[in-house]
This record gives sequence, structure tokens and C-alpha cells, in this order.
Amino acid sequence: MTSVFDEDRKNIPCTLIYAEPNVVTQVKTEETDGYTAVQLGFDEAKEKNTTQALQGHFSKAGTTPKRKLAEFDFEGEDLGLGDTVGIDIFEEGEFVDVTGISKGKGFQGVVKRHGFHGVGGRTHGQHNRERAPGSLGPGSTPSRVFKGMKMAGKTGNGRVQVQNLKVLKIIPEKNLLVISGSVPGHKGSYVIVEK
Repeated sequence: MTSVFDEDRKNIPCTLIYAEPNVVTQVKTEETDGYTAVQLGFDEAKEKNTTQALQGHFSKAGTTPKRKLAEFDFEGEDLGLGDTVGIDIFEEGEFVDVTGISKGKGFQGVVKRHGFHGVGGRTHGQHNRERAPGSLGPGSTPSRVFKGMKMAGKTGNGRVQVQNLKVLKIIPEKNLLVISGSVPGHKGSYVIVEK
């Protein structure tokens, strides 16, 4: 993340996203696939690290192997195999949704994972109970813990979408988008930017 100043001299936190042109690797239609979509490929991959099925898929589109594939709905636009889609589809000032895989935080307790407040204070004989989960449910009936109870466990490392982030600036010569706020994921991770 970084920050920029606007016209009113306010400091706005923002994220830089490198968005090189994506190649159309497949055009899905109602007749062949049952729905309409455009599949885009991003980031060059080595041929030795690509399966033969995907090598055939990319050669049909007339492009080199790509690391990531994603489907988008480009209604009203006539795109064919091998066409490129760049950051020129975005405009400064419009709002976008950014989807990515959030940072993994490992195994965490209930305070960090679910925002519990502990089992009361330190008084009345309590010992180290500030971060304990407390009771888990009924006793002899049904003699089990219900599925979906909020308990300690692995947190983070999931698909997250942040909506309505403003495109502050577009730098076309460097293929950079400057988007207000933070986006999910660590530095260098893949994200999907949608209108």
C-alpha cells in the first residue's frame, strides 16, 4: 500500500495493482457451454510447467501458456480468441470490486478469530480466562458439540471480495491501477478486478 494526496490535500491510502494486458483464451457461448463468458489468461508460464491439455488450449487461442485463467462477462463487446484486454477498460473515478485470497493467519483462538471477549474478569477465583471460549453447548443431551460452533481454528487464507473501491489513477505506460483502500492478499498475489 501507499498513499496519494487529492485536490483538497487529503491523504488517501491506496493500493497499486499491476495489470498487464490479458489474452482471450476462450469464448463461451450459450450454444456450446450453456452460458456466455470470456476466459482471460494472465502471466506467462513455462511450457514445461503446463499440462498437455492446457498447452492445446492455449495453442488453439494462438498464445503462450498462462499461469492464471478467469472468466468474465463482457456483454455487448465482440471479443475473439487471441484478443487482448488491457486497463483501458477502466476509467478514473469509477468504482470496482477486487477479489483475492486473504492472508493466512494460521491456527487462532476465539478472540482473534471470532471477536470473543473472554469469560469475565480476573476476580472471583478466575485464572487465565480472559481469552477462553466458555461453554460450548448442552450437556448430557445431545452429548455432542453442534457443527458450525464458533471455536478456535485456522483463519484467513480464503477468497475475499472488497467492493466499491475507487479507481484514483491509471498509469497506462506502466500498466498500473491506483485503487483507493486495501485489497485482499499479500504483496505480489493475484487479484481479480471487476467493474
